[in-house]
Amino acid sequence: MLVFSRKRDEAIVIGDGVEVRVLRIGRDGVRLGIQAPTSVPVHRREIYDLIRAENQTAAQASVATPTALVARLRQAARAPAPGVGPAPAPRAPGAPDASSVAGEPPAPAARHRA
Repeated sequence: MLVFSRKRDEAIVIGDGVEVRVLRIGRDGVRLGIQAPTSVPVHRREIYDLIRAENQTAAQASVATPTALVARLRQAARAPAPGVGPAPAPRAPGAPDASSVAGEPPAPAARHRA
């Protein structure tokens, strides 16, 4: 690791396009300004670590065997969506409602008051 000592408003240059400048020195930390081309990603370390972990998880998930992936897709295609079932069969006029209990007349329809 290369270690620099810099004062306020002094900078270091990395490569041909990245400059790190000390903007402020305080009791709790140092404020740095980083000037870099837009093609160079610049992240805080904790964010960089999260991005790497997510990328690694995604890469491992995409390595799943094609056979297992096809099986999961077929199973998902066959399963009905939650709360969605087959359409009720049409009933003949005057036939009892399927929701009524056997031997009991169907409940009267609710009336709306105006």
